[in-house]
Amino acid sequence: MKIVAVLPARMASSRFPNKPLAKILGLEMIEHVRRRTLLSKSVHEVVVATCDEIIKETVEAYGGKAVMTSDTHRGCIDRVAEASQIVDGDLILVIQGDEPLILPKMIDDLVNPMLQDESIYCTNLVTKITDDEEFLSPNAPKVVIDKNWDLLYASREPIPSVKKAPNSDFLKLKQLGLIGFRKSFLDVFAKLPATPYELIESVDINRAIEHGYKVRMVLTEGQMIGVDVPGDVSRVEKVFESDKILKEYLK
Repeated sequence: MKIVAVLPARMASSRFPNKPLAKILGLEMIEHVRRRTLLSKSVHEVVVATCDEIIKETVEAYGGKAVMTSDTHRGCIDRVAEASQIVDGDLILVIQGDEPLILPKMIDDLVNPMLQDESIYCTNLVTKITDDEEFLSPNAPKVVIDKNWDLLYASREPIPSVKKAPNSDFLKLKQLGLIGFRKSFLDVFAKLPATPYELIESVDINRAIEHGYKVRMVLTEGQMIGVDVPGDVSRVEKVFESDKILKEYLK
């Protein structure tokens, strides 16, 4: 089974323009993500999907592979779906280009459920939220799950309700930008019309559940800081001070 990781990236971010090429310890962020993804033994190929020629040129200058996609996509999954028509794979992994702290083990965690259970056709990584600031931040999508760890809903608001909980000691989960698809379901997803909650929450995985499909959420360990605004770069660099795999690709 061929597993392909596709990294969607675009320059036109309202909160952080030109974000993929922002330098982190002297290396472009998209290149951190690409190189760290390549360290996973689960992945056979890594491709950057972009609508910006400058991103493609940057990735190719480092010896990476990139494909051009339309500039009309609302969400990252649709961009990856277009790229998946060019690259060949049985499992297509969405690895968002603004997750520079991704660890190879996280990718293993993402694909394992689909390798072990043929009935699972979509997975999404989550981590536990441990501080109130992140739980309240609109930059961090929160999710609630059912007893089987399938997604019920994703929101940028703090869910479940902190006002009605007897205390704050309940499971708080943050959606990560790592989503796995069987290629057959990714093709289905891309043809589904956008949905109200997908657009309201600006979380495209809501489209799947609004159309009645299951998304298996997978808990993973490790500190993840998605780069949403310029100030997040310094936060990532601070974590990199103790990162164990940085020296494997940054020389």
